[in-house]
Amino acid sequence: MKAEQIQTLHPIPGKTNKRIALEKYEVIKAQILAILSQNELTHTELMEQLYTNVKDTFEGGVQWYGETVKLDLEARKVIERTRSKPEKYRLVNKSGETGLEAP
Repeated sequence: MKAEQIQTLHPIPGKTNKRIALEKYEVIKAQILAILSQNELTHTELMEQLYTNVKDTFEGGVQWYGETVKLDLEARKVIERTRSKPEKYRLVNKSGETGLEAP
């Protein structure tokens, strides 16, 4: 039986993102949210920390899945880019809510 899939979103209107395994999406999403709950990080810092956290247990390209899920979380307004130089990523809602729950 094929693994359950999720259609990820892209923050740029008109662009489509990838369909990926829901299980892998959830692992990467949880890691990104945990990492960003501690600090605002540049893209490179975020991807390096993500890789460090999951490299021993995650099957697949960590950077590729990380980028796909990061874009999806941006599109869903769960994380955002700062306007600082260099640009950093942060959680939109510091309370830990993901913005995916019903109001």
